[in-house]
Amino acid sequence: MPQLTSGPSSLAWAPDSKELVYSMAGSLWRQKLDSKEAVQLTDGPGYDYQPDWSPDGKSIVHTSYQKDAMELWLFDVASGKTTQLTSGGAVNLEPRWSPDGKRIVFVSTQYNKRFHIFRADVINGKLENVVRLTGETKSSLPRYYYSAYDMEISPVWTRDGREILFVSNRGHIHGTGGFWRMRAEPEAEAREIHYEETNWKARPDFSPDGSRMVYSSYLGRQRHNLWLMPANGGDAFPISYGDWDETNVRWSAGGKQIAYISNSSGNTHIQVMTIPGGKQGPLTVDSRKFIRPRTDFEILVKDESGSPASARVSVTDSVGRFYAPGNTWVYADDGFDRNERAFEAHYFHVAGNKYSAVSVPRGPITIEVARGYGRRPERRILNIGKDKPGDQIFKLRKLAALDSREGRWVSSDLHVHRNYGGTYKDDAQHLAAQADAEDVDIVNNLAVNKEQRFPDICQDEYLDGRDADDHLVEGQEFHTSYWGHRGILNLRDHLLLPGYAGYPNTAAASLFPMNADVYDMAHAQGALVGAVHPFDEEPNPFANPPQKITDELPLDVLLGKLDYMEIVAFSDHKSTAAVWYRLLNLGYRIPAGAGTDATANYAAPIRGMVGMDRVYTWVPAWPLNIEMWFDGFKRGRTFATNGPLINFMLDKEMVGSELKLDSPQNAVPFTARLRSVIPLEHLEVVCNGKVVQSLLPDGPKETADMSGTIPLKESGWCVLRAWSDKAEYPVMDNYAYATTSPVYVNVAGKKPSSPEDAKYFAAWIQQTIEATEKYPDWNSAEEKQGVMKKLREARKIYEGME
Repeated sequence: MPQLTSGPSSLAWAPDSKELVYSMAGSLWRQKLDSKEAVQLTDGPGYDYQPDWSPDGKSIVHTSYQKDAMELWLFDVASGKTTQLTSGGAVNLEPRWSPDGKRIVFVSTQYNKRFHIFRADVINGKLENVVRLTGETKSSLPRYYYSAYDMEISPVWTRDGREILFVSNRGHIHGTGGFWRMRAEPEAEAREIHYEETNWKARPDFSPDGSRMVYSSYLGRQRHNLWLMPANGGDAFPISYGDWDETNVRWSAGGKQIAYISNSSGNTHIQVMTIPGGKQGPLTVDSRKFIRPRTDFEILVKDESGSPASARVSVTDSVGRFYAPGNTWVYADDGFDRNERAFEAHYFHVAGNKYSAVSVPRGPITIEVARGYGRRPERRILNIGKDKPGDQIFKLRKLAALDSREGRWVSSDLHVHRNYGGTYKDDAQHLAAQADAEDVDIVNNLAVNKEQRFPDICQDEYLDGRDADDHLVEGQEFHTSYWGHRGILNLRDHLLLPGYAGYPNTAAASLFPMNADVYDMAHAQGALVGAVHPFDEEPNPFANPPQKITDELPLDVLLGKLDYMEIVAFSDHKSTAAVWYRLLNLGYRIPAGAGTDATANYAAPIRGMVGMDRVYTWVPAWPLNIEMWFDGFKRGRTFATNGPLINFMLDKEMVGSELKLDSPQNAVPFTARLRSVIPLEHLEVVCNGKVVQSLLPDGPKETADMSGTIPLKESGWCVLRAWSDKAEYPVMDNYAYATTSPVYVNVAGKKPSSPEDAKYFAAWIQQTIEATEKYPDWNSAEEKQGVMKKLREARKIYEGME
């Protein structure tokens, strides 16, 4: 899917090979190779992407994202008029002209909402005779991240116009697939000419003489570079060797040059290379010629003391179209309510001590500024043309203090991927700036495998990445989807390799090592290990028909190896908390953590911005010491949140502590505090899995300081939680949610007991045993025997608690 960027994102050559058309900032632009001026061709109302120039030079076909669909449009070069080609609300992408200029092929979801290749005739500015070229097949392969249905993307015509080449995962488990050729006719037989585990970005293009193809590949590397291969398949070799991504490559009609998108500077720009020869250089943009008159203004953000501060900024016009400085990274929140806004909430970050210039058209402009969850966001409307905008200075004020004793609440996102195969090239300095703009004190950057690589690392340098102020801590996500993903925080010596298990059709197909073994390897380095993005819905081991449950979480907890859980994460917070409560009911002490699973170099992050989900840890001294922070985190002096800030004390004990009572009590005092940037409907004290007191009987509130008493009759735990009924900007999640870690309760020295929850986990592990017993790919019988023994022993222990 195309993503909005301030720099170029896709391109095509003019038939004379003297200029390019490209998508930039949601519009189409043209630029001659010998010019430094970009000329705007389209200007909304939506966002325009993926242009392809017709062979006769008269038309440009492209994708336009408007309302809730991506449709194909035709731009007339002479008149500047656009005509809509497709309709119906599907996703229509990657249009390509046939060599004779009479037909196009494109990707569309119009058939069963899945990606297939279509062909159409272009007659008098309209699409005629639209047909689907590729069939639909449901695969029996054990795919985890990808649909069971095969997909086809990135079509391109062979130079004789008889066949098409496309990328498909037919017959493959991992990645987006290999290269296939077929006659450009419905139901024609396709043949795979080359396979490698592509990552959405191959987008091959044939040389003008039809003998070769150029494409993007990360094969054997961490980054995408350009590769050449014979047109009918064969051995490929690279023609670029950068430590950055080079994608969306296109061959000029004259055959002497290629142009592509590079992120060598971090953001995107166009590079042009001569072939053969290899001389290359950027297509520089020094000025932009806009269709509509533009007005420039600058934005500066200050904190409550008047000092310059970093922040997140969104600038939109009356139809919701977004504007940003020409050289900044643009991001988008994919999780939004289209009833509230026409498009995703796009945003960029501004740095402290630096004005950011934005160029906007005339009319109403809305500016929204936010910085984390501890300051009140600001919203301002300007009428450009009537108002003289001048410098826009925003002063963000802190919410009322949450602290209740000496020390500070220090925030951290436990789950960030600095680079994950996205649009930009992120580095430690830029990631620190992203975190600062979101008011995140500590970022845990987790290296993780993605399509045969760890795109964030050069292994011998990775663990030297912590910066001087300890704001960036390196770790790893162990990607074993069968047993459940695990976050490894503060690795000190080396990555754990291969980094995953249970990947079918690879040398890591075996289910060994289990996560239980991974914990031992991580703890040997002094790291902490936790369950990340645990559950979208609460597992039901008693379901009929039975659910397939393989997450080994109950075993990890039983062995005392789990250091934390992401309660607020890329999952459903309430469902995850329900499982957490059951474990707490059995006496296990598990701190509440939070991690976004932020893909920090994506233009449209898979989850959200750095710090969307964060955990606050109580640190009793200052300046910040990272070991002290981790000590407090491990002790459970935390609350996890995607917006609300909360604090809870039971009697005189703070979260993570134990309250000892000599006997059952009818009235134990508590205090609860809430600070929120949006009103919340629910603030509740939960003990042993049940709500014992609701604290907002008079309706939604943003601020609350409350006290009361609750009965405590048996050993267990209590937390404070806050949540909303629905999404509300600037909390960019399905709903706002926060929870403290527990205050543990010990009544008369008795241990917590919950036979019902013990029965639940015994049944859970039984489901895991039944699934694992049938698993076919083990390196040895001894591996399987060892795994099954651990599972059976764990089930027996839970059964003994019933």
